[in-house]
Formats: sequence, structure tokens, C-alpha cells
Amino acid sequence: MSSVQKNSSYLNSKSTTGTVTRVRDTGCSSGMCPLCIDECPVLCKISMAAFRGRETRYPAPFKFGHSTAAALKDYRLDWSDFQIHTSLRGKSNPVLDSDAMLFPNVSVESGVGGILCRVPLIIGAYGSTEVASRYWRELAVGAAMTGVPLIVGENVCGVDSESRMTSGKVTASPEMERRVHDFREFWDGKYGEIGVQTNVEDENLGVDEYVISKLEVNLIERKWGQGAKGIGGEIRTGDLNKAQLLKKRGYIVIPDPEESKVQEEFKREVFHSFERHSRVGVIDEAFFLEGIDRLKDQGVKTVGLKTGAYRPSDTAFALKLASKGEIDYVVFDGSEGGTGMSPVPMMDESGVPTVYLEAWVLKCAQILEKKGWHVPDIAMAGGFIEESQVFKAIALSNFGKGPYVKSVLMGRSPITAVMKANYYVKLAEENRLPSNFSNRYGNEPPRFFVKASELRGRYGSQFSNIPWGAVGLYTYLNDRVKVGLQQLMAAARKWRLDTIGRTDLMALTKRAFEATGIPLPETCDEEEVERILDA
Repeated sequence: MSSVQKNSSYLNSKSTTGTVTRVRDTGCSSGMCPLCIDECPVLCKISMAAFRGRETRYPAPFKFGHSTAAALKDYRLDWSDFQIHTSLRGKSNPVLDSDAMLFPNVSVESGVGGILCRVPLIIGAYGSTEVASRYWRELAVGAAMTGVPLIVGENVCGVDSESRMTSGKVTASPEMERRVHDFREFWDGKYGEIGVQTNVEDENLGVDEYVISKLEVNLIERKWGQGAKGIGGEIRTGDLNKAQLLKKRGYIVIPDPEESKVQEEFKREVFHSFERHSRVGVIDEAFFLEGIDRLKDQGVKTVGLKTGAYRPSDTAFALKLASKGEIDYVVFDGSEGGTGMSPVPMMDESGVPTVYLEAWVLKCAQILEKKGWHVPDIAMAGGFIEESQVFKAIALSNFGKGPYVKSVLMGRSPITAVMKANYYVKLAEENRLPSNFSNRYGNEPPRFFVKASELRGRYGSQFSNIPWGAVGLYTYLNDRVKVGLQQLMAAARKWRLDTIGRTDLMALTKRAFEATGIPLPETCDEEEVERILDA
């Protein structure tokens, strides 16, 4: 077990902040070196904060726009605490002919909020952060080709320097137009959808009305927070003029870019970037429900809600309002990570981790159903990267009438797939690929992207418009996650996604059993075992 799991040594040394301690045997509660000396040659979090202050709260500020970040803490319960049952006698077999019982015949199609998905995934939401803008086309084209929804995140119009405003309302945003267009260019019109997420700042700027009327967006997702933080969207900008523009548009910018002393220090490179913060939204029930009605009156086909890893009572509050407003789906985001500049201590030390959060969501959903109220589709987010996690999150939510969780949302992993794909293409162009990679897989993208030939055949001459990063994302989602999910389901003898359920899982730890009610291996199938042997 690592030091991160055993004690709090990570408090004073963390890769996300680029800090280390001089010795490894640090204090269990403080993370400090037992002997702190005045001539220490390294920078721990305390010493770095003496120089850079609030910057040390954020993941490597100098890498903003070129990185994503996640929590670094053992929450004592995650998806590895569950095991998937394999089965010899499936009860959901479409046929008994073994020739037809092949894993490629497993259907992993799903629907969330009325939107069809070839794979039970949502991608996003990618807002005004530079990393989202930089890799948007790859993400959009890859999502469209895969056939899954993609969500444009918060503050895009407000941060777009080219946006046009009339009376404080946005009337045009080239960046938003680009994002919607990039998805629709390769969208088949049936699977997936492009959605736009709006927070309190977006509502003030009239983003809803703009994207609905001008860009014909059919999916709007209200934003109440995310797992990595509950304090609103944050970005950085190293452009003084842009910082001043953002302040004029009503955002909170720190330090104040209009103060002459601040401008002087920025030019002297005392600091290198400004922070832009969104306001913390205050939820008024009547106002919120009226806003949902307005969206529907404007013709929006799907209304979603994205909320964070808030306490259990707030989970109940969110689901109750989603039910009263007849919202189509709700995304609950566990405290794992983000694509922007979520404070590192907040990612690690606040919010409900994903598995615990889903357990509470399911309890609330069952209460709503018993009362006969509308239960929106659920999507879970928070650290998902592979098919086994997708299987477990959906199966955990099926008590016998079909799963409450219809989809899993992935945020950081699609960006990782795109970033790595782009980087290796660049290395190939510069003849700098690692030899162990090029010797095995080739030194040209058409060779080392295993799905390139398939996509070239599918899109013909249009293939030249597909960026290699999108090929990488498609390969990751289809040749890894989708195929892996099909194999896991076939091993469980389940041939449709809506048939996997809680009986397909066993809890490997007492904590997992107590949090979710999934039985431990020693108690699984007890009654069935006795029935079989007594027959």
C-alpha cells in the first residue's frame, strides 16, 4: 500500500503541484519531513506557497491549457471493490444456439434523455478552458463518429474574444459556432447529439436563447457544479487585454487587471496569468423550474442537469427538482478530477467520491419511483476510463426493472486519448517516435492507428478531413471500451445492456457491501445453490 493510501504524506508533496519532500518518511498527519532544515534543497507545498501563494492550490499553473488534473487520494471505496460475475447459464440469452452467442452480437446501445448512444457514454463537458478549445475538433469529430453525445461546457461564449454582445446579451460567438459545426460535420443525425451547458453566467449572457435560435441546438444542460469543485468555473489567461475584457463582461478576475499596479507587476512577470472565476450559483426552486419551462417553450428537445459531488441531502434536492421539472437526465459527478483548474485540495478533500455518490443517487431514485414521480435518466461521472467501470456503474443501478444509470460520462480520458494521438503524430512527422513503438507498430499514422483503414473505408474522400486525434478517440472508445464491454457482458451471458444488474456483481470488501448492499462472495447465490443441490 502506497504512502498516499496509508497516511497524509501527500498533503505536502504532490505531482499535481510539482512539489516534493526531502525525505520519504514524512509525518502521518502533516506530511512534513520529521526534520525540517533551513538549507533544504527541494520545494515542498509549504515552501512553494511561501513564494507563489495561491498558485500552489492549482495543478501546475504553467501547464494550464496543456493538461488535465485529478484527485490523488484513496477514498477507501472505488469500482475495483466490486467483481463481475461470469455465468454459465444466462437468463437473457436471445437464442440457445451457441453459434449465435458471440460477444460481437452483444448490444451495448443505450439511450439517455431520449438520445440514442451506440456506446453508453457521454463525453464532456468541455468549456472555456484552453485545453478544451485546443483539442475540440478532435473531440467533436471522434464523438460524432462514435455516436455518443458531446457537451460544450460552460462560459464558452463569455470567454470568446470574438463574441458580439448587444445590450449585454450574446448575439454571435465564432467559437461556439465552430464547436457545434465540428460535431455536426460527421454526425449521422441519429446517434449522439451536440449539447450546450449553461451556468449562471451563461444565463445572464443569454447563451440559451442564442444557441437555440441561431445554432438550432436541441440539448441544453444546466450546470450546478462538478465533482472536482463546487465553486463555479475557473480558467487562467496570460493575456492582459483578455483579462480586462472578461472583467467588463461581468466575470470575477483575480488580480484586478484594471489596477495599474497589477498591470505593472504582470509586465514585470511577477506573475504570469490571471484567474477568471464564475459566480457560485444560488438555486431558487421557482426560478429554476421557470427556466426549464422556458427552455421547453423555445423548442429544446432534451434538457439535462449537471450537478456535482454534493452532500446526500443536496443529491435528494437535485433529483426532486429534476423530477418536478421533468428534466430528461441528470449527470452526477463524483469527486475525481477535471479538465480545467480545479483547486488541488478541493479535488482531494471535498465532495462525495463516485461510488458513494451513486449509492445515494440510487436510494433517492427509488424513493421517487415509489412515490410515482418522474425519475430522470441518470449518468454517472467521476474518474471513468474503462469498460469494467461502465459495466459496474450501470449494473449497480438495476434492481430488476432496468437500470437507472443509462450512461457514464467521461471527461479526462477522451482528452488523454486525443492528446497522445496528436503528440505521436507530431513525433512521427519529426521522425522522433520512440523506437520501441515504431519498430512494433510502424512510423506512419495509417499504420499505427489500427482503425484508420476502417474509417477510410467508411468515409472515403471525407477521411482527409478527420484529424488523427479523432481517429485516436474513436479507436479508444470503439476498439477498447465498446469491445471490452461486449466481452464482459457476454461472459455474464447478458446480451443487451438493460439486462445487466446487481446480481451480476459481488462486493470484495465489507465497505463496498455496506455502502451498496451488493453481497460479498461468500454469500452470493446462497438460496440458488441450495435449490440446485436439493432438487
